[in-house]
Amino acid sequence: KNLPEYMIPSYFMKLENMPLNSNGKLDRKSLPSVEENIITGSVYEEPRNEIEEALVKIWEKVLGVNNIGINDNFFELGGHSLKATILMGKIHKAFNIQVELRKLLELKTIKEISEYINSKEKSIYESIGKVEKKEYYLASSAQKRVYILQEFDKKSTAYNIPGAMEIEGKVDIERLEKTFLKLIQRHETLRTSFENLNGYIIQRIHEIESINFRIEEIKVKNEEKINDFIECFDLSKAPLLRVALIKLEEDRHILVFDMHHIISDGTSMAILKREFVEIYKGKELEDLKIQYKDYSEWQNKMQQSKSFKKQEEYWLKEFKGEIPILNIPTDYSRPLVQSFEGDSIEFIIGEEETKRLREIAKETGTTMYMVLLSVFNILLSKYSEQEDIVVGTPIAGRPHADLERIIGMFVNTLVIRSIVNVEISFREYLKSIKEKALSAYENQDYQFDELVDKVKPVRDLIRNPLFDVMFVLQNLEKVNSEIEDLIFKQYNLSHGVEKFDITMTAIEVNNQIYFNLGYKIKLFKHKTMERMSEYFKFIIKTIINNLDIKICQIDLITDEENDYILQNSNYDNLYKEDDYEFEF
Repeated sequence: KNLPEYMIPSYFMKLENMPLNSNGKLDRKSLPSVEENIITGSVYEEPRNEIEEALVKIWEKVLGVNNIGINDNFFELGGHSLKATILMGKIHKAFNIQVELRKLLELKTIKEISEYINSKEKSIYESIGKVEKKEYYLASSAQKRVYILQEFDKKSTAYNIPGAMEIEGKVDIERLEKTFLKLIQRHETLRTSFENLNGYIIQRIHEIESINFRIEEIKVKNEEKINDFIECFDLSKAPLLRVALIKLEEDRHILVFDMHHIISDGTSMAILKREFVEIYKGKELEDLKIQYKDYSEWQNKMQQSKSFKKQEEYWLKEFKGEIPILNIPTDYSRPLVQSFEGDSIEFIIGEEETKRLREIAKETGTTMYMVLLSVFNILLSKYSEQEDIVVGTPIAGRPHADLERIIGMFVNTLVIRSIVNVEISFREYLKSIKEKALSAYENQDYQFDELVDKVKPVRDLIRNPLFDVMFVLQNLEKVNSEIEDLIFKQYNLSHGVEKFDITMTAIEVNNQIYFNLGYKIKLFKHKTMERMSEYFKFIIKTIINNLDIKICQIDLITDEENDYILQNSNYDNLYKEDDYEFEF
C-alpha cells in the first residue's frame, strides 16, 4: 500500500494459465500483449454472478475482444450501432429483456446493464418461425423498393453490389466453384428470382440443381478493366450472383463477385466473404435456422402490429408540412434525367483528432456517428445557407437475433431531419442530433418506401424523394485469411456509381477515420469536392478546439486561405473563377 504511484499497475489482465516453455519456465514470448488490451483504461473486475458471466460471453462474441471486465465500456471497446443491434438481440434472447440503444448509451458497462436487467420486467423473446414451402413468397419491403427502382432502368448497374478479394498463390478453380455452390445451397437468397405477379412483387426460390453457376475466368492487362465484369441483372433469372476469377499474374488473382442489391447488402457481403473463406478451408458451418423468406413473412405480419403504427406516427410527424430541398450550389446544371455516374475522393482524420472525437463522444454521451453527422450537417447548412437539413442514413435493419447470419436485403434508410440553429453551440446541436438519431433508431422498423408513399413529396425525376445527401459510418471488418498456400486479402473495388448527389462515408480503422466523399460527376467537379473535404476537416478542427463555439462563428475559411488573406492586401485572386465556384 506504500508503493509510489508510478509503480502501481494501471491495467490488470486475467489469464487462465501462465504460458510455459518445454523446460517448464515462463514463456514470455507467449504472453499476450498488454498494449493490445488497454482500451478503456478501466480497472478489471471479474463477473460476480450468472447474469454478468453471460453478458461477458455475449460481449466477447459481439466485440471480438477477450478479457472483458464488468467495468468496461461497450463503445470504448469498439462497439457501434451495428454491434449494438446484435448485442440488443442477444440480450433479449438470453434474458427475455429488451435493452434499447438509448439505455446502452446511458448504462455502458456490464455491471450497470446487469443491474438494469434485474430491475426490468421480462419481454418474452420470440423466434422467427419457418413458413411452409410454397411456389412463391411475397417480397419484403426492402426487396419491393429495389425491384421498383431497377424497373425504372433495367439496363442500370446502380443497384449492383460488387465485391472482390485478392488471392496470392496457385488457385484451384474447381475448389472455388464448389465453395460458391455450397454457399448458394446454404443461402436461399442466392438462388432466388423476382417478378411482378398480378401487381404483387414476389420471390421464387429455385432448387440448387436448376442453378447454372460457374466461375468465369478472365485475363486483363490492367486492373481498371475489372469493372467491365459488372453488368446489369435480369431479376427474373436466378442466381443474381456472378463470380469471376481475374488473372493479373501467375500467382496473383482477383476474385470478383457481383450481386444485385435485391438479395444483398453491406452486412450480407461481409457474411458472404467470411463464410466463403470458412467453407474453402473445409469448415462445416452451423445450419441456418431460418431463411430470408421466413423473415419476409415475419416482417409483413409485423407491419400490421400496433408498434408499427406507432412508428408510422413518429415519421409522419417528423415530415409534416413542407419538406425542404437541399440546395447546394453545383458546378453544372442538374440533368433532366438522373445520372448515377459517380466518382469519389478519399481523406483521413489522424490519430490525435480521432482520439479527441472519441473523447467528445464520451464526454457528451453520444457516439462517433452522432458527432460526425453533426459536423456534416453544419457543413451542408453552410453550403446551402439553409437551416432545415434532411440527410439519409442507412441502418442494418436486423433488429432480431435470428437474422444475424442471413444473406439478404435488410438495410433500411432512416431520414434524419434537424434544424441547424446558427445561434446555438456545437455542443447544443450535438445534443439535438443525439435525440434525433436515437428516436430514428427506435422507429427503424418503418420502411423508407412506406414513408415516401405516406408523405407523398413532390416527385421529381431528377432528384431522390425526401433527400439527396447520404451519410454513412461503416464498421464492417475486413476479411484477410491464409488457407494452405493461399493468402486472401480485402480488395477495394470502385464501381463508378453514385446514387445520391453526395455521399459521405466514414470508416474507423486503426485509430484513424478514413473518409470517402462520393459525388455525381454530372453535378460537381473533382476540385469542388476536394475543397468540401477540406472544409469538413476544418470544422472538425474547430469543434475539437472549442466544443461550445456557436455555429454562426464557424467560418468556412481554412488555415491556408486565412494565411493567404493575411499575407495579401489584395486577395481578389484567391477565388479565381476557374478554381472556386462558391462564396461564403
